[in-house]
Amino acid sequence: MGLTSQKLQDLIAVLAVVCFAATVWLWPRLSGRNWLALLGRVGMLLASQLLTLAAIGLVANNWGGFYSSWGDLLGTDQGGQVSITNGAGISVLSTKPVPLMLSNASGGGGTIQQVTINGATTRMSEPAYVYLPPQYNQPAYANKTFPVILVFTGYPGTAENLITRMKYPTVAAQAIYQKQLQPTVMVLMRPSVAMPRDTECVNVPGGPQAETFFDKDLHQAMASRYRVATSGAGWGVIGDSTGGYCALKLSMRDPSAFSAAASLSGYYKAAEDDTTGNLFGGSQELRNQNNLMWRLKNMPPPPVSVLVASSKQGEYDYRATEQFIAAVKGPMTVSSLILPSGGHNFETWNRETPLALRWLGSHLQVPGGPAAGAGAAAGGPGNGSSTPVTDAA
Repeated sequence: MGLTSQKLQDLIAVLAVVCFAATVWLWPRLSGRNWLALLGRVGMLLASQLLTLAAIGLVANNWGGFYSSWGDLLGTDQGGQVSITNGAGISVLSTKPVPLMLSNASGGGGTIQQVTINGATTRMSEPAYVYLPPQYNQPAYANKTFPVILVFTGYPGTAENLITRMKYPTVAAQAIYQKQLQPTVMVLMRPSVAMPRDTECVNVPGGPQAETFFDKDLHQAMASRYRVATSGAGWGVIGDSTGGYCALKLSMRDPSAFSAAASLSGYYKAAEDDTTGNLFGGSQELRNQNNLMWRLKNMPPPPVSVLVASSKQGEYDYRATEQFIAAVKGPMTVSSLILPSGGHNFETWNRETPLALRWLGSHLQVPGGPAAGAGAAAGGPGNGSSTPVTDAA
């Protein structure tokens, strides 16, 4: 049975209940002072507790979507996917249509392709999904170049959650059909390239070069396979939680790679804990360089546009978000999407995603690319440091 199977979840839950009941029933018979009785008591307690923890873990995993398969959990799910590289003869593992709840939507909702991104510079690989809008395969767009939005999960997260739980391709397809988003290619993936380690999109001294993978290797790999923008003006990045921090940081540190970013419940300096390990090799300078508030206070503002989203009640980052907004100075621009309430979860991010995607698409420009549609209605670049984005939910 698969890791996310409902049958497995139900089976482990039933076994946990049965084991608990058996422990209570058999305990008087195991009350002796001999070693067999002692082993029996220890075994019954361990079995009951392990099954209970397993049942809780399966429920939490199915809700949070941390791991999608046994291979994903054990770190062995690396094979069976085709690579995007800087060369010819590239094929795609699988292609499937995007379901779109619009019966009269001409051209359907687009397609999703499952790929592996191989970094020519870093020699690192990461599985991903590529969403192609319906216009990509239409004759009228045969010679058009498309903007790209990189979509990050949180940590640990799975790329599948961006499709099944947050429905990014469906949201994008609907916005494109309604002319609220220009036809855009999306790359959906995790922000770490060294799972189970959380790299925080940092070029770790002597370790994974995650930042280079995203701002150089990914661009080169996509350009070798798809008709997409090659300059940062046509690339945007969005993510939630860790993915939101990565989105802001990548654009602020390298505007030539990403000209716009949207952060949903993101934070403003790299996390450092057991999952990240030593990210900075003891370098305070490198730690500062990855602290977004430090950058705003001590470095020239980058010429990028960013959107930050949070909630007044339920989000731990609300005050930090207010401080970030207040610290932004031109030529950098910041827009905000603040909900009255909402936790650090999929339900909140699903409310924010439609607005955030339209905002992000309106800030991407590709010479000779597809028409921008109603991008201006989603909020174009402003002159001030902060522009509120209305919650239409």
